[in-house]
Amino acid sequence: MEQLLVGFVTTPPGDADRIAKTLVEERLAACGNVLCTVRSYYWWEGRVQEDEECLLIVKTTRSVADRLIERVKEIHPYTIPEVVLMPADKVLKEYLDWALRETTVGSAG
Repeated sequence: MEQLLVGFVTTPPGDADRIAKTLVEERLAACGNVLCTVRSYYWWEGRVQEDEECLLIVKTTRSVADRLIERVKEIHPYTIPEVVLMPADKVLKEYLDWALRETTVGSAG
């Protein structure tokens, strides 16, 4: 049975909308929410970094997850973008059905 995944992708503020729209237009995500501004702290190049970023929350399905990850790598400005996908254990059936329809290539919506 197909499964809904919820994912997190951090982006520079100027790239979040473009990435979210691309993933939805290409049917790799049924939905993308852009939350700005988040402050991120992380190790990079041997020291702790601090940045203001946007958090993109995507809803996708297991069947397109690998393609979504590859596409983010192609269109994201970071050398190593954060792409974390987790299974949603409990989902409203109608929402899952909608997400499945919207992540099917050729879907009319």
